[in-house]
Amino acid sequence: MIPYGRQQISDEDVAAVIEVLRSDFLTQGPRVPAFEAAVAGYVGAPYAVAVNSATSALHIACIALGVGPGDLVWTCPNSFLASANCALYCGADVDFVDMDPHDMNMSVEALREKLGHARQAGRLPKVVIPVDFAGRPARLEPMRQLADEYGFAIVEDASHAVGSTYRGHRVGGHPWADITVFSFHPVKIITTAEGGLALTRDAELARRMQLARSHGMTREAPEMDHPPDGPWYYQQVLLGFNYRLTDLQAALGIKQLERIEEFIARRQQVRARYDRELAALPLVLPPADEDGRSALHLYPVQLPKGQEARRTAVFEGLRRRGIGVNVHYIPIHTQPYYRALGFSRGDFPAAESYYERAFSLPMHAGLTDDEVTQVIEALRAELA
Repeated sequence: MIPYGRQQISDEDVAAVIEVLRSDFLTQGPRVPAFEAAVAGYVGAPYAVAVNSATSALHIACIALGVGPGDLVWTCPNSFLASANCALYCGADVDFVDMDPHDMNMSVEALREKLGHARQAGRLPKVVIPVDFAGRPARLEPMRQLADEYGFAIVEDASHAVGSTYRGHRVGGHPWADITVFSFHPVKIITTAEGGLALTRDAELARRMQLARSHGMTREAPEMDHPPDGPWYYQQVLLGFNYRLTDLQAALGIKQLERIEEFIARRQQVRARYDRELAALPLVLPPADEDGRSALHLYPVQLPKGQEARRTAVFEGLRRRGIGVNVHYIPIHTQPYYRALGFSRGDFPAAESYYERAFSLPMHAGLTDDEVTQVIEALRAELA
């Protein structure tokens, strides 16, 4: 089976991890700050906080922004569950903004309209979480204008977009999000096995996220309510969590980051063949890059409208031919947990229509030319 996503691990990656295993620090050693500095330097952000997953990064981002009971957080329904769950972890309420059918990201027009209604109702969001679906950056610049007008913060869920660019900036280094979150799950652009990271240009937000990832504990005397008892002393100053990344993971991440442009270049080559050789098939292909470069975490395709009933048969046929297609995503609001909160099918029709026709083709840096040919020929056979 050709997987839809897969990590690429080199001998140098393995050696870096072994070196840590033989060192004095398996966790909370020098590799984690070195990894944070490497990612921050790559994207051009002042502060980076590494954690054990992107879910954790989204959670501490909400904590740092003061999200709590009574607050409202909006995100896009076309995403993984964590984009919404992070707000529920804080006791806040969640709502959604429908996607743009063109790029599958949060619709700026739908956001603007919903904000107008929310202002009239006196219930504006505290935080909006746009998602860079498939690696294509959301339209952050007009969202920033709305954030400034309506007074909400932006957490960019860039779990798919490590290495993407937007309007001349690498994602994570541009000025339009308050916090940007990356994922290093094995199917992502680079990996730390599991892992995530939050980037910000705000020193205070960075410090709150550092505290939240490690039990809310500080060893800094100015942050304590009295002078330390001695050099061993620490204080818990907020309720945090154990979300720390290990030095083993950070060492792998440092080596992976050295090859990120190589990984993205290969993904671009695969995309070029898909774009060219699938163009004549009855499929809706991903749109071309417009405001920058997608890192191409995914290559999602759609059957034309009216052919929703064929999706399962095509999906199963491709699997039988050894093509590890997948579906991204089941709209979050249609999950049983969210339906119990009051959401229903029909609430966000663009995300639902996309889901009913979509499936993701294999897309990773390890795909060979022969495997890409196999994917294309299997699609031609299934759609004939």
